[in-house]
Amino acid sequence: MRNILKLLAGLSLVVTFLMVQSCGTTAEHKALIITGQNNHNWEKSSIIIKDILDQTGIFETEILLSPPAGESMSGFLPEFNKFEVVILDYNGDPWPDKAKLDFVDYVKNGGGVVIYHAADNAFPEWKEYNEMIGLGGWGNRNEKSGPYYYWKDGKMIKDTSPGKGGGHGARHPFLVINRDTEHPVTRGLPEKWMHSEDELYSWLRGPAENINVLSTAYSDSTKGGSGREEPVLFTISYGKGRVFHTVLGHCGKGDDAPAMHGAGFITTFQRGAEWAATGNVTLAIPDNLPNSVSVVIWDKLSPLTVEELLQKAGKYNIGMSRKYLADLTERIRRVSDDPGELKKYENKLLKFLDSDATTDSKNYVMKELSWMGTETSIPVLEKLLKSEDTAEMATFALKRIKSE
Repeated sequence: MRNILKLLAGLSLVVTFLMVQSCGTTAEHKALIITGQNNHNWEKSSIIIKDILDQTGIFETEILLSPPAGESMSGFLPEFNKFEVVILDYNGDPWPDKAKLDFVDYVKNGGGVVIYHAADNAFPEWKEYNEMIGLGGWGNRNEKSGPYYYWKDGKMIKDTSPGKGGGHGARHPFLVINRDTEHPVTRGLPEKWMHSEDELYSWLRGPAENINVLSTAYSDSTKGGSGREEPVLFTISYGKGRVFHTVLGHCGKGDDAPAMHGAGFITTFQRGAEWAATGNVTLAIPDNLPNSVSVVIWDKLSPLTVEELLQKAGKYNIGMSRKYLADLTERIRRVSDDPGELKKYENKLLKFLDSDATTDSKNYVMKELSWMGTETSIPVLEKLLKSEDTAEMATFALKRIKSE
């Protein structure tokens, strides 16, 4: 695929892919993803970002490719003003002066920007860009680039110590803590949530002006990290423009991009992009978000429906991963104070018990019904008393329901 994309870029310098908005509706906001050079797998990441944005129903997204690395950039002149938000999935050759001036004007005059993962490695010598992104890494950044910026003793501090700019330890899942829970991007989300396996950028440094850190994560020194609470989601004001910066979402060569399928990454990316475009967030809080102990992966870049979740859970046998069963429990617990929603779940679980799901998955579901089921469940559970494989759990569930 890389060769095909490079050929297209070489023919036209500027290549866009326009995705027709699904559901027959007209998207409210136009978004531009700039990519084409990156030390990460930009061919995959840019397509995933596009899908993540287009799934919201509020974005119409184009992808713009730069010329391949080492080729002339003179004709690379994006028309920024056609878009409400520009997403940078770029880390490569310098842009021509006119493109840089146009980008600065675009942001100063109110344009929205999303800095995605390694885009904060780009343009170490471009002063205005580094002011826009707040913090950056690599590219020979050091104390001359600005202070380190991290969370300590209940606040963000600027540390002017000399040293490298940028680094990360081994990829691993880690806990994200929302420090600003009232910002439109984070409002209503879990205050603490587990992010899927990813690079945790550390030792970032830069101007760190007009910056608001939304979320941090502890960079574990035992995994090669800094031993600090590092910023992972933050915003920057630049003129009238809004910049949302996420260091999350690693997409390496040939891997399946687990970091980009994490529910927390997807949700905050969508909300961050809407905020950058408009200054507000209207997107609803999705189902099936991670909590402080469990990573949640959205295979389709969106939550499974309850029916899809039950279908996957129905294949469970003891010894297999309990991922889908745990997701089911988490969703039911979220509506535990809503009798109407619990009743809907009860009906779906009773239908599940009458399906060809595995015995082990049915026993798990009966355990859930034991605390939230009503007398509606009794006839179905009594049928399951007749099977030796399900009788014990059916007895347990019936006893609890009848005692309520």
